[in-house]
Amino acid sequence: MEVKQISDHSYAAHLEDGRVFTLSTQGGDDMTFLPWRYNQHDWETMPFSVGGEQVVPFGHDNLLPSKLRDVLDDNNLATGVLERQLGLIYGQGIFLYQLSYREGEISREWVQDREIENWLHSWDVVSYAKGALSDYLHLKGFFNTCVLRRGSRIGLEPSISHLEHIPARNARLEWVESRNLRDVRHIFVGDFEHACVGTGIRKYPVYDRKNPGRHAVSAAYNNSYSFGRDFYSIPQYWGTLRWIIRGSEIPTIFKYVTDNGLNLAYHIHSPQAYWDAKRDMIRRIHPEWAADDAKVEREIGNLTEKFLQNLTAVLSGKENAGKFFHTVDVMDDTGKDVTWHIDPIDQKIKDFVESQLKIGEASSSAITSGMGLHPALSNMIINGKLASGSELLYAFKLFLASDTEIPESTVLEPVNQAIAFNFPGKNLRAGFYHRSVHTEEATSAKDRIKNE
Repeated sequence: MEVKQISDHSYAAHLEDGRVFTLSTQGGDDMTFLPWRYNQHDWETMPFSVGGEQVVPFGHDNLLPSKLRDVLDDNNLATGVLERQLGLIYGQGIFLYQLSYREGEISREWVQDREIENWLHSWDVVSYAKGALSDYLHLKGFFNTCVLRRGSRIGLEPSISHLEHIPARNARLEWVESRNLRDVRHIFVGDFEHACVGTGIRKYPVYDRKNPGRHAVSAAYNNSYSFGRDFYSIPQYWGTLRWIIRGSEIPTIFKYVTDNGLNLAYHIHSPQAYWDAKRDMIRRIHPEWAADDAKVEREIGNLTEKFLQNLTAVLSGKENAGKFFHTVDVMDDTGKDVTWHIDPIDQKIKDFVESQLKIGEASSSAITSGMGLHPALSNMIINGKLASGSELLYAFKLFLASDTEIPESTVLEPVNQAIAFNFPGKNLRAGFYHRSVHTEEATSAKDRIKNE
């Protein structure tokens, strides 16, 4: 048996009889960051040294963001689910609002303020928010820097110039012996995916929420707490990684089996006596070959190739109806029939395909549920059909009511702190605006989408 690796976690076993089996594994050195590894140590217990600095490792090898990226990139569904979540949370964009209290209800009143809006657009708050939200959905946290205006360095009243999003793979927390996130005093920025070789490490003080004007440039790690974790948070799909990997392997398995499997329709049994008779006939036709077996066998090979080509034409093709294969049966010296047999082969490919598709369906369902998105909102086809309009509407309303507040408050909190610091007394906040969606019955005829 020969075993070949066909992807990061799948293998193909070729048996001597021509059959091919595919195997999928959960192990491998590149999988040691996953949570189900039985001997996985808590990566937050010891510091990691990079470029002479002691950092809190992000994953056991300090490469968790990059490895999660690679796992998600290989999956046809996971990245789409995260992109859909980003679009649903972001809505129609970033706008300013103030809270209104009426009859025991709290609501948002969306307002315009040119001064704040011009400041936000001056440093492209949209790109900042999209980057921060993407990191948050992937890792349940994100990094950013806060830069003060230059005037604060010469004694003028400090104010925040802009915020910058730092990709998670390029930022790490400074190690503290207390193992308490509140005690972290610095954040390091560099190319940690390549051990910061050639690029060096930039060291920023941690942003002081009580005194935003304390540092000319500071950095912050903004996250939602993950149970049992001291420093970095982990995404909500953490337990779904097995299914993500399993779902990613299915297309590779299909391709390999299609390209390399033994796809036979018939098993042809030819009697040895038939070929022995052919050899005797060749020797009678060519007596000069009597002592040259090589030439006899070469001629037998030519006869075999022509015979099988003719037999293939009979057994295959859409116009083979009514064709037949004729042989003359003889008996050997013992009285046993010497005859040809052509047996059809049941490749059971249907069973194989159905089993893989069932695994794929289970994987898709597990991925969407593990990532916190209703199947109706992820465009999943369940039992051969898409979700109805009412299912989409209720799933969307439930998502807005329960799954947007925490991501929005976390992602835009640095922006709102900056607004409060730069524009005291205005009591305005930035938020993601979501346009109300109604059923066709609740929409007036003039506002409905026309079919032209």
